[in-house]
Amino acid sequence: MPLKPSAQRVQDALTERGLGERVQELTATARSAAEAAAALGCQVGQIAKSLVFRARTTGRAVLVIACGSNRVDLAKVEALVGEPLDKADPEFVREQTGFAIGGIPPLGHDRPLVTVIDEDLLGFERLWAAAGHPSAVFPLTPAELVAVTGGQVARTA
Repeated sequence: MPLKPSAQRVQDALTERGLGERVQELTATARSAAEAAAALGCQVGQIAKSLVFRARTTGRAVLVIACGSNRVDLAKVEALVGEPLDKADPEFVREQTGFAIGGIPPLGHDRPLVTVIDEDLLGFERLWAAAGHPSAVFPLTPAELVAVTGGQVARTA
């Protein structure tokens, strides 16, 4: 069965980076880390949740890939990127990433994003990330996440 178009975009990005066929479509939605963990039978912390913020000064998009069990400390991320951040609205998220909130993947975006990766994700052997659609996910290791995103690993919680 073919993947939904947005999930196929993520699969194509994975394939381009040498990670092969990984995208899976679940029967349940995985809009939140808790939903994804329940559907996958893994710990909430293994979910690499993608959150997009709008930099207040430059207007650039900042992607924070956070451990599913953590709440992002905005002040820590602001110190890393050097400017205040605001929560991004759905239109900005789609414009910057090409994906809707609830299925934002860590790669395959329409334009390059400043990316920060929660260091707590490095404590797991296997992670799961959204694959462009609320019911699509893919597995990867923390090292693969860092490699495919080029993100800066830092404390974000």
